[in-house]
Amino acid sequence: MDNPRNLILALVLCAALLFGWDAFVRWYFPQPEQPVAMASEASPASEAAEPAVRDRQSQREGGLIDPKEIAEEKRDLAAALAEPGRVEIEAPKLAGSISPVGARIDDITLTMHTQTEKRDSPPVQMFSPPGTPAQHFAQFGFVGEGIALPGADTVWQVEGGRLTPETPVTLRWDNGQGQFFRIKFSVDANYMLTAEQTVSNTGAGAVVVQPFGLINRTSKTASISTWNVHAGPIGAFAGSVDYGYDYEDVTEAADGTVGFAERADWIGFTDIYWLSALAPQAGQGVESSFRALGGDNFRADLIYQPITVPAGREVTRTTRLFAGAKESDVLGAYEDAGITNFSRAIDWGWFEIIEKPILWLLKHLFALVGNFGVAIMLLTVIVRTLMFPLAQKQFASMAGMRAVQPKMKAIQERYKDDKQKQQQEIMELYKKEKVNPLAGCLPIFLQIPIFFALYKVLIIAIDMRHQPFALWLKDLSAPDPAHLFNLFGLLDFTVPAFIAIGPLALLLGLTMWLQFKLNPAQVDPVQQQIFMVMPWILMFVMAPFAAGLLLYWNTSNVLSILQQWYLYSKHPQLKAQADKDKADQDRAKARDGKG
Repeated sequence: MDNPRNLILALVLCAALLFGWDAFVRWYFPQPEQPVAMASEASPASEAAEPAVRDRQSQREGGLIDPKEIAEEKRDLAAALAEPGRVEIEAPKLAGSISPVGARIDDITLTMHTQTEKRDSPPVQMFSPPGTPAQHFAQFGFVGEGIALPGADTVWQVEGGRLTPETPVTLRWDNGQGQFFRIKFSVDANYMLTAEQTVSNTGAGAVVVQPFGLINRTSKTASISTWNVHAGPIGAFAGSVDYGYDYEDVTEAADGTVGFAERADWIGFTDIYWLSALAPQAGQGVESSFRALGGDNFRADLIYQPITVPAGREVTRTTRLFAGAKESDVLGAYEDAGITNFSRAIDWGWFEIIEKPILWLLKHLFALVGNFGVAIMLLTVIVRTLMFPLAQKQFASMAGMRAVQPKMKAIQERYKDDKQKQQQEIMELYKKEKVNPLAGCLPIFLQIPIFFALYKVLIIAIDMRHQPFALWLKDLSAPDPAHLFNLFGLLDFTVPAFIAIGPLALLLGLTMWLQFKLNPAQVDPVQQQIFMVMPWILMFVMAPFAAGLLLYWNTSNVLSILQQWYLYSKHPQLKAQADKDKADQDRAKARDGKG
């Protein structure tokens, strides 16, 4: 009577897991009703967006979704960039321009990263001018009292031509009262721009000013923030990176402002793959905050403490602006150069100590073979090879456990009314026979951190973005795009997330089922039936995850099957015992059926 009841309970729980998974998938992997087109990977600012559109704004990579806003962004961007006097930016990884109006860096494209996986896809538009749907820009200036200061609409005079790593550009403004303001911009070979803000005082008396830098963006193009990958406001304060605030938190804060008492090492906004951040001059006092500006617009502020500039003197403050891709090597180099904890702009999470070596190994394997899918498969082979000695111990333990089964059953029968004594005798038996029942679980437990670390690497490492494997798999960081229930694209309908089963997920279910079939049959028939159902449950659960992760798991399953065949040949008594147990179970079923 207990077995049918347990089986029904197990099936109910499996069904709850399966159906409940759909709600999680819709939250964790939201699908737009319109195809995503990244007009800008930075920030929009259309407050007229309808609520139905707002619900679709957060995507894994961000970007504009509403076709009207995409068209508007294209039109507005072209108009804004046609204004005269713009300073062209030309660097190995950056291109764009600076507006002399307000000294705004409001046009940056990432030349090494495309918007989609297609070969003819345009580069990612990181910054976009104010007023465009994808608005995202940085601005530098001065505040103070008692003197005329440049403002957001001030037209600065430009000295120099294009901004390149070899040729800096200077913007100048004279307030006509004896104070001259300069902002000297320079750019390096990666994603860092530097702004040197100088005040020269030729007036009769001292003046007090505060240089500032800000980043303004909209949340509409923000990538989705989840429980394990942060996107939104970010900064390092007093040596610790703060991932705790999202855009909603800033909106709900008092006066729409989140300030920090600790000195900022850097502050800005992050998406999964992109970062815009300001790093102040070392040793100088600064105040920092995030502000909600209304609608979808937000700002990160960095303002220096008041500076007294005596007559005949000048003072300079230097601020660095990072606007680019979160490439781990590049961030690490900037951290080595003095920007505290800059590498942790990547939200590595709990398994950082494993994730970084995995990413390092994957990148080296990729350099060797030229294909990230093959690199993932080679990584799997390396992991399984390192685990092989433990697998041998696992099978030896299984063989030992099978050998003592008759003695265990005798003890259980003898002390069936005294559970405590029964457990004591079984433990003595394990000790006498030198059998460890937990040894068989060790390889599984050791692989769990590796599995989750690879999962996180596939999500956050830009090295994986748009990396193809073969055939239809064009992006290993995204879910398998082919689906069984629309005949892999032959039928013209969008498959619901609940049944979005691709070839990799099907293969996963099949290989796991084969693994369970190779394992010795469970004594408990309910457990045996659960093991037969579980691979197909996991097939649905894993289907929406990154294709690279499923490729790893499938490769691991195939290697496990080969490993089991080999180890069964080394432990024939285990295979024989498994066959005997299965035969006994079949006879018992036949006997029960006749009864």
